[in-house]
Amino acid sequence: MGGKGSKDTTPKNSKKPQLKIPKGGGFWMNLLSTLIIFLIVLSVYSFFFNGEEKPEEIAISQLAQDVSKGLVNEITVKGDSVEILYVDESEKETKKEVSTPITDTLTNYGVELSALESVEIKIDNPSGFGFYLLNILPFLIPVFFILFFIWYLSRQVKGAGMQAFTFGQSKARFIDPKDKSQRITFRNVAGAREAKEELFEIVEFLKNPKKFLDIGARIPKGVILMGAPGTGKTLLARAVAGEAGVPFFTISGSEFVEMFVGVGASRVRDLFKMAKKGAPAIIFIDEIDAVGRVRGTGVGGGNDEREQTLNQILVEMDGFEPNEKVIIMAATNRPDVLDPALLRPGRFDRRVRIDLPDREEREGILSIHAEKKPLAEDVNLRVIAERTPGLSGADLQSIMNEAAILTAREGRKKVSQFDLVRSIEKVIIGPERKSHILSEDEKKITAYHEAGHALVASILENADPVHKISIISRGHAAGYTMNLPVEEKKLRSKKDFLDNVAVMLGGYVTEQMIFDDLTTGPSNDLKVSTAIVRDMVTRYGMSDKVGPIAILSDDPDVYGRTVHGDNSVNVANMVAEEVHRIMKEAESRAREAVKSHKKLLEVIVNALIEKETLERDEFEQILLANGVTLKKDPRFDKDSK
Repeated sequence: MGGKGSKDTTPKNSKKPQLKIPKGGGFWMNLLSTLIIFLIVLSVYSFFFNGEEKPEEIAISQLAQDVSKGLVNEITVKGDSVEILYVDESEKETKKEVSTPITDTLTNYGVELSALESVEIKIDNPSGFGFYLLNILPFLIPVFFILFFIWYLSRQVKGAGMQAFTFGQSKARFIDPKDKSQRITFRNVAGAREAKEELFEIVEFLKNPKKFLDIGARIPKGVILMGAPGTGKTLLARAVAGEAGVPFFTISGSEFVEMFVGVGASRVRDLFKMAKKGAPAIIFIDEIDAVGRVRGTGVGGGNDEREQTLNQILVEMDGFEPNEKVIIMAATNRPDVLDPALLRPGRFDRRVRIDLPDREEREGILSIHAEKKPLAEDVNLRVIAERTPGLSGADLQSIMNEAAILTAREGRKKVSQFDLVRSIEKVIIGPERKSHILSEDEKKITAYHEAGHALVASILENADPVHKISIISRGHAAGYTMNLPVEEKKLRSKKDFLDNVAVMLGGYVTEQMIFDDLTTGPSNDLKVSTAIVRDMVTRYGMSDKVGPIAILSDDPDVYGRTVHGDNSVNVANMVAEEVHRIMKEAESRAREAVKSHKKLLEVIVNALIEKETLERDEFEQILLANGVTLKKDPRFDKDSK
């Protein structure tokens, strides 16, 4: 697949675990916000009630003198308050006895009646609800606010207390079958033909359970979907619910487990209770290995809480009756770590394996993800499917999305074939590192390294043919050679492995021959090729010396299980010798291929240094010009184009 023969120049970065600080302090935030509101209300209150400038207050004797002098224009009496408007438009106020009229008061102070006749006297005695409310409002507002403050705090405390009571309730998401915007059917899922056939029986049971119950058939209680990441396990589970038109309850396995013992089991009970009320229904537990690992190992979170949660799931599944019409589905990438009790008959007794899509299925997946994207006339999804062996549905979706992003970034309106090809390289290898500019010496070394891979791949009969060579940095690779198999094989032969290992060592031997030195570039090639050869010896029985046996470790694995096998010192030495012998033979074959075609190597290197990238057609023209017979590839004949 793509990336084979890539030159690794970047050291691996170790990821440090990040400490997650739980979000809390909601009560104190509410308290702070309440105090801020309180201050705002006090400011507004003081502005309205104390913001107006009060008139000057004078003595009643001064008022009598001013009336006698003819300086007063108008007097307004409001209870014991007297408002005075002078001839010069100024305003003052004074106080008097409530029971005594203002005229009697002024007369007692020696004001003549003739002077009083020139002054307009008004009596304003407010009464009713508004008057009393206006007087007591300054006292009521603080009281009301204090009461509101107490109520608000008590409500927050009550809410926190209620959360404690709802802590054990299920957090499952519910998808209503009537919600067409979230409904997914088998039409939305390309590929996985065998898996869809298996799951169609579940749909039939949910639609018409009587058909099965009348004949005495028992539909599986549990269905577990197993497959590599990104193969569409969750999508298929939703498609089953969409086809059957039943409620869909989905939850992740990690959401059951909390720090408090018993919470997970409580949530399991609540989830199954909800599903039984909505029956017929489907319960889907994603990443069930988070809670369903082998019990009793103490590894991988093996504590009482996780084991109690798993026990509760097992009990609930045993409690199912045939007429309850509730089916539990689960998905995992690691079926090997699941507890055997989960997989026994009567629980998850229907196992559906979802493999990586083949070429036709990849083309169908690409077509689905291309529906809402404007494609140019030169787009050929069949070619893109052929260039992406071993990729999952999620990878293909990412390729289509990256192509659309590239198109939008460059200001074009349609996605072209060139965009899709670039997006394949970005997803498989990594983005272009334009800032990583190689020196002339590094560029020359990289060109020889990649030319060595391509040359050996073109000479050896069983090696995968070359589709692209580049010395442009992508991801961790300073350059890369893309090899794609002629046809997708489910079985790989010993000859295939030996030739491809020799191809991986092509860059190593070329650097050694040309420069009489080695760089860190072949590190990834050596790692991958050594792993392949070790598997040939210890797993596939492809060693004449070791023979047809599987060499496994006696040490317990990370899950506490013991894997039996012969791993004595003598056997370990024999395996090491065989791995070394096969690697040395592959190195000799690669060295011989480079030596016998040194002129062709120089031509490829010069073309790479000049163009930086050679596509399949350009590379094949170089091979033909130097007398190398091309490998037949039926995918790229004229009819397939």
